Amino acid sequence: LGLMVVRCRSACYLYCMHTCTYAWLLCRNKMILSLSLFALLLVSGTGFQHTVDRRKSFSHPTTPLNVIVGDEEHILDKTQRILQDAPAFDERFDSIVRSVFPSSITNSDLEYRVVSALAERGFTTSNTLLCSSLCSDELATRLADDFAKIYGRNFNLGGLAGFPFAGNIGFQTMSGHIPDSGFCLLIYGPHVGLTRDGSVGKVEREGVSLDDICCRSAIEASNFVMGASTGVAANAFTDLQQGAVQNLVAPLVDRLKESEHPMLELPYGIYDIQKELVEGIVNQGIGDVKGGIALLGGVQINTGPDTLDYFHPLRFDLINNRGELVENMLPTLP
Repeated sequence: LGLMVVRCRSACYLYCMHTCTYAWLLCRNKMILSLSLFALLLVSGTGFQHTVDRRKSFSHPTTPLNVIVGDEEHILDKTQRILQDAPAFDERFDSIVRSVFPSSITNSDLEYRVVSALAERGFTTSNTLLCSSLCSDELATRLADDFAKIYGRNFNLGGLAGFPFAGNIGFQTMSGHIPDSGFCLLIYGPHVGLTRDGSVGKVEREGVSLDDICCRSAIEASNFVMGASTGVAANAFTDLQQGAVQNLVAPLVDRLKESEHPMLELPYGIYDIQKELVEGIVNQGIGDVKGGIALLGGVQINTGPDTLDYFHPLRFDLINNRGELVENMLPTLP
């Protein structure tokens, strides 16, 4: 009997020990879990705070549509600051440019005058969407890049030679991105190269020893329609845009043949075609433009890396969302 009592006490003792140990482990694990959750929440809260701080550090955030929000710097002061990075004015080269393109102005002058004129008419960095139809060439897109530093990133409608290949659906998409009651600045036109010695249709490129053709797409298309080359295969997927450029340039054959300077005549002939295309696209989608649209059209003159680019403005119109001409602003760009 005594032995049975001892064994019973031992069993009870062991049971109690196991029960207590299990309970202690359970409590300890719960405490660890609670502490882990607390630490996780603490870290998450700290990360969120850092995110908020980083967002606050941006002085001029952009919206997903790339329109600058809360830009308190005066737009003309901002433009002058940005233009300080442009190449220095070269009086000798300027005389060469003006001997070939007498009505052209430097891109720096163009940008300041356009921004100034539009600012007087309610265009700001916060309510204006930049849009362009310029050639894919990196020299041609420098103009849009400059304006993008002022208004925010650029919605691109253009392709080879500056033709508006994005078409009606591209313009419709862009119109939906214009801020409520805001405006659009649309820049369009072909480009042409000019070397330091005044050669039209060629340009010096940084890091390239030989002068390069500019605009290659336009010149290749003109060579094709003039019978000087075989061009690209019709409807070839890999050259859809160039095939279209060939077709679009075809009506210029007689105009180019009759010109004493066909290389100089080519960009102006292309501008006339693009003007009609842009007008058709704008008229088709003008109802979605909200506050209105400014159309800046002309011929770009691209030059070497150490000289200013130029622009011959041929159109600068303010149009409301009913397609009515509000004002011809070309006189603001003498």
